[in-house]
Amino acid sequence: MTTAYLNNEFIPLEEARISPMDRGFLFGDGIYEVIPSHGGRFVGLKLHLARLQRGLDEIQLELPVSYDELTTLMKTLVERNGSGSLGIYIQVTRGVSMTRNHVYPSDVTPTLFIYTFDIGKPNEGDPDTARLWRVVTGRDLRWQRCQIKSTSLLGNVMHMMEGVDAGAEEILLFDEHDNLTEASVSNAFVVSGNTIATPALDQHKLAGVTRDMALSILSDHGDFNVEVRPVSRTEVGAADELWLSSSTKELAPIVSIDGKPVGTGAAGSVWCRAQRLMAAHRFDDY
Repeated sequence: MTTAYLNNEFIPLEEARISPMDRGFLFGDGIYEVIPSHGGRFVGLKLHLARLQRGLDEIQLELPVSYDELTTLMKTLVERNGSGSLGIYIQVTRGVSMTRNHVYPSDVTPTLFIYTFDIGKPNEGDPDTARLWRVVTGRDLRWQRCQIKSTSLLGNVMHMMEGVDAGAEEILLFDEHDNLTEASVSNAFVVSGNTIATPALDQHKLAGVTRDMALSILSDHGDFNVEVRPVSRTEVGAADELWLSSSTKELAPIVSIDGKPVGTGAAGSVWCRAQRLMAAHRFDDY
């Protein structure tokens, strides 16, 4: 049984209830965050909480507890749920208003919901145990504020299903200029030789915490050429390796794109080196 937290109460997850008049339910009016933990240790906690605050600021919403209180709540949930390899899901919505109106109400208390879920032990850079990903490509049709980690994820869900319906596990998205943006639930990296590149951030991309950690770790502790710049569809198609990155995947090798193998069709040697560095610095103070 999973223990969750909802509005000042620890309860079994299956007993968690919100009002149908909660603006998160009616409008997707909320922000969420997912923080990985392993053995009770958080990964990238400072970066995750900073991104949570940026999202709250974007939609003029206040966290109903202090960040010290939030961290204590997360630690308590991790302990109550076994302290394994867990993702901590945090969702803050504007709360319950009995009048459905697009205007932000001023007389409501935000809803805070937190629960944990199993994410499995992270890979240490072993190609034999790596999860391998197949992707397809498509045009990015989401809204123009993808930098906000909003609970309104229908655009991402529809793109994910586009990939699944095509027989893949993810989809790489491209803008109107045929430049890579990101995947439906992940950032993306392109590897050519010893050069690792990822698109620069803008309103089409979420500032992934694992992306930010990888850029720092690979630049500071590796011998790679790490670049942040536009990445074209042509470069993606010619890459030696392609990776996904997210808090629950860390760095994940893509082995096929639109039905064609990437490189050798297996986890590449650069990915092995990079993921070993990620594992060595997983709990650094980010």
